[in-house]
Amino acid sequence: MKKENTLVEELTQLLRNGNAHASMDDALKGISFEMVSKKVRSLPYNIWQLAEHLRIAQWDLVEFSKSNDHQSPDWPSGYWPGEKCPSEKEWKKCLKSIRDDREEMISLLQKAGDKLFEPFPWGSGQSLLREVLVLADHNSYHTAEIIVLRRLLGIWGK
Repeated sequence: MKKENTLVEELTQLLRNGNAHASMDDALKGISFEMVSKKVRSLPYNIWQLAEHLRIAQWDLVEFSKSNDHQSPDWPSGYWPGEKCPSEKEWKKCLKSIRDDREEMISLLQKAGDKLFEPFPWGSGQSLLREVLVLADHNSYHTAEIIVLRRLLGIWGK
């Protein structure tokens, strides 16, 4: 087995399962719609804002990895939703997009072969490997925040 195949398998597991901690899917599973906009007094965000931020940032990383034509949102305003509460349809769409975009990144990863390490012809030296690692790191960080928020709201049963 080529080293690239082993690395791709490990990265795929990292993106889907979290490995050393709860997965993003676990962190977002089973949250009643009524709880997604609840705030805890000591935190500046709610579950909806964290999930929507994850969705936007993940989408941006995937699209950047696919094409030089991608235009990233403005930082930081374009990466965070406002204070408005989502509709239930928006919440479900957010969750679906998170899963779909993650699988899109995994698809890029699995098709990359030996180009995994090559810098993109666009950007400032980023490679698919770097973007996958940024995605895993970013998702892990905010997954932990979602779990802490769920604990504070009394809706984390693990």
